[in-house]
Amino acid sequence: MAAPYATDPANPRGRLYPEEESAFRSPFQRDRDRIIHSSAFRRLKHKTQVFIEHEGDYFRTRLTHSIEVAQVARTVAAALDLNVELTEAVALAHDLGHTPFGHTGEEALNRLMQPYGGFDHNAQALHIVTSLERHYAEWDGLNLTWESLEGIAKHNGPVVGDVPYALAEYNKRHDLELHTHASAEAQAAALADDIAYNNHDLHDGLRAELFSTDELAEMPVLKDCFARVDAKYPGLNYYRRRHEALRRFFGVLVEDVINVSRQNLADLAPSSVHDIRHAGRMVVQFSPALWTDLKVIRRFLFKRMYRAPAVVEMRGVVTKMINDLFPFFMENNDELPKQWRKDVAEAPDRTALARIVADYIAGMTDRFAIQEHTRLIGGEDIPPGVIDGS
Repeated sequence: MAAPYATDPANPRGRLYPEEESAFRSPFQRDRDRIIHSSAFRRLKHKTQVFIEHEGDYFRTRLTHSIEVAQVARTVAAALDLNVELTEAVALAHDLGHTPFGHTGEEALNRLMQPYGGFDHNAQALHIVTSLERHYAEWDGLNLTWESLEGIAKHNGPVVGDVPYALAEYNKRHDLELHTHASAEAQAAALADDIAYNNHDLHDGLRAELFSTDELAEMPVLKDCFARVDAKYPGLNYYRRRHEALRRFFGVLVEDVINVSRQNLADLAPSSVHDIRHAGRMVVQFSPALWTDLKVIRRFLFKRMYRAPAVVEMRGVVTKMINDLFPFFMENNDELPKQWRKDVAEAPDRTALARIVADYIAGMTDRFAIQEHTRLIGGEDIPPGVIDGS
C-alpha cells in the first residue's frame, strides 16, 4: 500500500490537453509507455554516456544508463512505498535532452547558444516531451501528466533564478511550481541516477583499462567491498573479483539511500505529497558520510577517466564538430530536413532560428553528428577513448 506522501495515481493533476484516461493503465503507466515509445528515447541507444557510442559493445550508452536508472529507481520507490510507475517515468525521461557526445556536446552547444538564451539538457528534456515529439493528431509532445513533467523539470531540486528559456516558456502555459521541490518519486529518480553512474562508470573505466582493480580496492567504500569479497572467495579470478566487489558497492549505495530516506520521512512525517514539495529540502538522500566518500570517488574518476590526455583530445575533436555544425545550419537552413523547414520559415527572428538549430543538433546521435559533419563540412579523425563524465 502506498504511503500517504506518495503521489496518488487516482488523483493526478491532469494533462495540458485533457484526454480520456485508460481503463486498464494508470496515468503514470501511460506516461512511462509514451516515453519508451518516443523517438527521443530510441535515439539514446546511440548517444554517449561516457564512451563515444561506437567504441565497444559493452560500454554504457544513454539508453542502457536510463534503463539502469529506472531499475534502481523502482527499487527505491518500492522500498519507500512511493508510486513506482511515476518514479520509473521520470527516470526513463531524465536524459532525453542530452546532446550527442554527452556533456562535452552540451557544453559546446551552450557556448554557441549564449547569445540566444543558452542550452540546458534538463530543460531540453522537457521541451522534447512537450513540443518536439510530434506524432499525435491533437497536440505536440507526449501530453504527459503534470506530475511527470514536474519530475523531469525539477528532480534535482527547485529551479529558481535564471530559468532556462525552454523551461520558462512551457511553465508560462502549464505552471510546474518550479520554486518547490519535486515529489519523492522524482527525488528517488534523481538519486537513482547518481547510484547508476557511480557504479557503472567504475565498471566501464576498468573495462577500458583507464585504472586498475588494485587502485579501486584502496578507495573509500570500495576498500571494504573488496575485503568482503576476498574473505568470502579467496583466490577468485580478477574479473569475477572486481564484479563481486562492485556489486556490493552498488548494494551499499542503494541501501544507504533507502535507510536515510526512510529516516528523513519518519522525521518529517509528511501527510501528503504537498508536504514533500514544501519540506524545504530533499527527503531522498545519501547519508553525509557516504556522500563524502562518493565525492572522493568522483574526483578520482574525473582525473583518471574524464580528463585523461586521450580524453582531452577526444573532447577537442567532438567540440569542433558541434562548433562547425551550428553556424553551418544557421547559414544553410535548406540543409535541415524537410520537417524542420516549416519551423524555420515561421521563425520571427535569429534567436528563434538559433533555437531551432539547437533543437536539431541536440537531437542528433553521436554517429549521425559524425556522418553529417563528414558530409557537410569534412571528416574528422575520431580517436578512441572516453569523451565525457556522467
